[in-house]
Amino acid sequence: MYPDPSIVTRVTTLGAGPIGGGWAAHFLARGYDVTAYIHSEAERAALMAVIDTGWISLEALGLVEGASRDRLTVTTDLDAAVRNAQFIQESAPERLELKQALYKRLGEVAPKDCVIASSTSGLMMTDIQKDCPTPERTVIGHPFNPPYLLPLVEIIGGKRTDPAAVQWAAKFYEVAGKAPLIMKKEIPGFVATRLQEALWREALHMVANGEATPEDIDNALMNGPAPRMAVQGQCMAFHVACGEGGMATNLDQFGPALKWPWTRLEAPELTQDLRDRMVDGCNEIAAGRHFEEMAAQRDREIVAVLNAIRTARE
Repeated sequence: MYPDPSIVTRVTTLGAGPIGGGWAAHFLARGYDVTAYIHSEAERAALMAVIDTGWISLEALGLVEGASRDRLTVTTDLDAAVRNAQFIQESAPERLELKQALYKRLGEVAPKDCVIASSTSGLMMTDIQKDCPTPERTVIGHPFNPPYLLPLVEIIGGKRTDPAAVQWAAKFYEVAGKAPLIMKKEIPGFVATRLQEALWREALHMVANGEATPEDIDNALMNGPAPRMAVQGQCMAFHVACGEGGMATNLDQFGPALKWPWTRLEAPELTQDLRDRMVDGCNEIAAGRHFEEMAAQRDREIVAVLNAIRTARE
């Protein structure tokens, strides 16, 4: 029913924001012909700014043969954008009613053998596909930001999704240079975002209680678990850290500590004072730098990490 993922050449992206534009940049760098749908011409400059920014890092990572920004077509005509698509990556605003209406239209006009993936970070595909006449080929394809750099894509279907579409999407993302993670079931926040939110809640509690500043928290992460997590996730880090005994030793020796009152996993009350302390702390770290400068530095350093890991594994 669906084309061989390895022969797909035409991708359509929907959305001009950091995610939609980031996906367009990624697919261009992988040698695809990309048609980017924008809601109005007023969004063109924003789309191109994201692509141009991403291209600097993508060149540093290495473009595939034939990759070119000249293979981009931008249009405000949705029907034309999807008419010949072999894969659609939707990154429309996070409003359920908007996405439901969009998927109703996509189900009518997109080629029947074309999988449609949503970049949503919080909505369920079961809800998104509610009014879609062809829900069987709709899936979640949730990236981590920026999608032109971070490999993860979390994939899950809705109640009316064909399991074959989920498997196809995973294979396609892998061919397209991503690291697909097929979810076991639909859950709010998927996997990576939920883990990130646990860190975020703990950080807010520590700032609220005067235990640490935003600078302290970022310092602890960047110089503690973050470099290790780039090569070993949480589970394997603890497994390897305990020597020959592995995870068994970890849980047997340190399991009781799980009951110690360290964590406060419920979200703290976002008071004006906490809000101001977080804002002031982050502004101090930024030290007057514009967000574009900080994003560019972030991208350069992520590229360096990814290239270093690639070299070490080769």
